[in-house]
Amino acid sequence: MRIVAGTLRSRQLKSLKGLALRPTSDRLRETLFNILGARVEGSRFLDLFAGSGAIGIEAISRGAVSAVFVENHSAAVRLIRANLASLRIESGARVVLAEVAAAIRTLEKLPDTAFDFIFLDPPYAEEKQYEGTLRALEKSLLAGESTIVIAEHRKTFELPASLGALERVRRLHQGDAALSFYRKRLPQNNLARAI
Repeated sequence: MRIVAGTLRSRQLKSLKGLALRPTSDRLRETLFNILGARVEGSRFLDLFAGSGAIGIEAISRGAVSAVFVENHSAAVRLIRANLASLRIESGARVVLAEVAAAIRTLEKLPDTAFDFIFLDPPYAEEKQYEGTLRALEKSLLAGESTIVIAEHRKTFELPASLGALERVRRLHQGDAALSFYRKRLPQNNLARAI
């Protein structure tokens, strides 16, 4: 597993053997960040169910000013910290050991709560985590009017087209995986903006 582009391009990331991590493939990560494009530079990024931290680290490599990594397995948290240390990422990264729902509540209490991008990638087998997390984000201050929420999921698993104010504005698949992009509906015209 490697960093695809940016200041840390081609640097290797560690993964855990034996732990049920399913890292986002290099190819899918490249597709995701090609879609997000120049908007990543200077952004604030939230990586939920962070696993190895590859998504948030890719965001930092591409110019995000900060990334928060949320993971509830202590071995994965140690892995994220080891990856950050090996890449000498000393500022702009925060690792939170917690369940996602608890982390959302904690992060909402901090100043500058809204993130530019929120990525979630629960274990594919835990399908209920998707809707629960999207519903929590829909009501959360972490997802502002300009926030793009991205869910990675199994291609054969269909996420809802909308959840409250969150509207899916794009869906793409690559291999067995899919990415669903959500934005909050604008109050004045009740329409979400495309990616």
